[in-house]
Amino acid sequence: MEVENMKGGLRSRSYNLGIKRIKVREENGEEEEPLSPMTRMFHQPESNIYIVIIVGYKRLIDPDAYKTNLTETFLKHPRFSCLQVADEKSGGEVKWVKTNVDINQHVKVPMVDPYMASPDKFVEDYVANLSKTRMSMSLPMWDFHILNLKTSDAESTVVVRVHHSLADGTSLMALLLSCSDALPSFPAMKKKPISRGAGWFPIWFWKSWSVLLLMWNTLVDIWMCVATTYFLKDTQTPLKAPSSDVAFTPRRIVRRTFSLDDVKLVKTATHTTVNDVVLAMTQAGLSRYLNRKYGQAKSDGEARESCENNLPNNIRLTATLFINLRTSPGIYALEEMVKKNSKEEWGNKIGYVLYPFKIELKDNPLDYIRDAKAKIDRKKATLEAKFRLFLAKVFVRFYPTKLAKFPSTTMWFSNVAGPQEPISIFGNQVAFIAPSIYGQPVALTIHVVSYVNKMSMVLSVDEDIIADPYQLCDDLEEALKLIKNCVIGQGVIDN
Repeated sequence: MEVENMKGGLRSRSYNLGIKRIKVREENGEEEEPLSPMTRMFHQPESNIYIVIIVGYKRLIDPDAYKTNLTETFLKHPRFSCLQVADEKSGGEVKWVKTNVDINQHVKVPMVDPYMASPDKFVEDYVANLSKTRMSMSLPMWDFHILNLKTSDAESTVVVRVHHSLADGTSLMALLLSCSDALPSFPAMKKKPISRGAGWFPIWFWKSWSVLLLMWNTLVDIWMCVATTYFLKDTQTPLKAPSSDVAFTPRRIVRRTFSLDDVKLVKTATHTTVNDVVLAMTQAGLSRYLNRKYGQAKSDGEARESCENNLPNNIRLTATLFINLRTSPGIYALEEMVKKNSKEEWGNKIGYVLYPFKIELKDNPLDYIRDAKAKIDRKKATLEAKFRLFLAKVFVRFYPTKLAKFPSTTMWFSNVAGPQEPISIFGNQVAFIAPSIYGQPVALTIHVVSYVNKMSMVLSVDEDIIADPYQLCDDLEEALKLIKNCVIGQGVIDN
């Protein structure tokens, strides 16, 4: 049911939202914007996903000052002061509708004991308990949780929770970092140099071959997209959820920090990229973890020698690897981000590709690097990510809800480069940034983010499937050590 009133140049309209009727106001007759297909996809049962960003600070937080700063920054962005409601006048189409926001309903400051025995465990449990809850659509779907509690690596912690329909992680990180005292710098994207000494025929031949290769790879990946979504399933391993019902289960979010200099040392020595090294250490770490699990199963739960190969042959373990598809990557000032036609591409501008992890124990750890580089180079020569984004839009808009779903893989993976120098948000220096999610239809998600000279791997796990996430973190850490030591031991480092 809908009611409209006109008074003083303002139009008042009522919407049905579930069992509640929400009254909103429109100024100057401005039309509400409908939700995009990707935004609607994140309201589907098996992809009702929430983004969680854990930010550690080096000083205690003044809650009142923090709320004031949020009012002057986040609330200026239209998505954080809008409801998502069905407009009955438009046949039930869901739209963004402006509403008044009470900051106190979105900023939580729980009372905590500053002398508790395990503050790190408390913060971890707090986030895990958040993952058991869903937000009401009667309010804009975001909140901040201020924990003034000293942990091992921060004096205080803020947990930011935002429904994925508002934006993807890149947009949210950009908005958060735009609140810093000075816009941070990020690693520059390197472009391959164009050889100008070659003749026209070699250049023409290379471009023609590149186009043909792109078309062929895309066709192959489209077929794999359909196959993986509907009938080509991963091997059932101790890392894989038995069904997509895992999307409705709580998550344990844990974090392990590594030296970014160690990653860069391997990258430089092997002439690869940071992303190649991260994927290689992930493949090696997953292989170590699964080898231990299968070894325990063979010996009735007792640990076996880590050097003994207990892995079954031909394990199929695929990751959904998410990719930022923005044409203008970067962090913009807040004033630029809130403009209607801003260069900042707000929203869910993401695609994804299928990345196969080959689970095996290799005699030479550098072989993991070679595998990762070959696979990533192959994924760079395809339009798979853009096709998947297009497919998701088509399915959500024109076809039944059950078709709009993510492929049935073992895990999700994302790697994002963070600020290169320390930043301060609202005048308080940041100690670490750890993004993650819950509500995803897989039991394991790994987010990798760098900050200054550190790199964090943030794991979101279903504890019913992966009961020992810290053991998995240990295996990932040990994998990087093995690869680094191999680089040093074999004298691969360039002088």
